[in-house]
Amino acid sequence: MKFDKELQREAAKIGMTATLGVTVVTSLFMKNSAAKKAHIIAGSAFCGFALWHTFLYDSKSKKAIKSVEVENKEN
Repeated sequence: MKFDKELQREAAKIGMTATLGVTVVTSLFMKNSAAKKAHIIAGSAFCGFALWHTFLYDSKSKKAIKSVEVENKEN
């Protein structure tokens, strides 16, 4: 089953929200070794979700190239 871009973007946003929440909550208990490990893992997962979310959008240069290609096909 293939997921469209909008569903992937929503999944990435939900993942970012959840991992950021865990990172914030565990930051209050950094003296506890389990909380410290969870904090590091959640922070790393947040970075992964943010990177995934970024790659789901086309860059401005790709959009500009596509618009030029469309104009050339029309002429």
